[in-house]
Amino acid sequence: MSILKVARMGHPALRARARPIEPGEIKSPRVQQLIDDMFETMREYQGVGLAAPQVHQGLRVFVAGFASSPDDDEHEERERVPLMALINPEITPVGTALAEDWEGCLSIPDLRGKVSRATEIKVKALDRRGRKVELRAKNFTARVIQHETDHLDGVLFLDRMKSLETLTFLDEFGRYWHARDVPEE
Repeated sequence: MSILKVARMGHPALRARARPIEPGEIKSPRVQQLIDDMFETMREYQGVGLAAPQVHQGLRVFVAGFASSPDDDEHEERERVPLMALINPEITPVGTALAEDWEGCLSIPDLRGKVSRATEIKVKALDRRGRKVELRAKNFTARVIQHETDHLDGVLFLDRMKSLETLTFLDEFGRYWHARDVPEE
């Protein structure tokens, strides 16, 4: 496995619509290696999701999630995004509820901003074995899937921000914003 170079904002690969992967291509060594390398790259950069265009591959596939830890508390377990590789995803919002929350991106390092997203979605896709999968996702998992699917369409989280007032560098986010947005327990 290899750690791949992550495209940064400004690179044309991030603005191009990725092409669907044909079912016959999915089991190819090239696509399987890409998925493995994307998981390794995501872990290396401590991301929660990574889309193929972010690693200079114009294919409709993304990986997401992180493994649970024995030390996870109830809140961490609820917010944990299960490990997944989704190919040719199609998203349908469930209901009309939206939530605005913080997002960041490996392709836009050190910046955060608030983005409004559907709180619950239904996803149809293929898994890495080429099998059809349908899943429902809520809250943070739904946000991650929507963010990564946007990458497949050449959309960055900055494009989804209603206002740039919350756009902040990571240092300032930790200093000024995070404490305001995290309820005291």
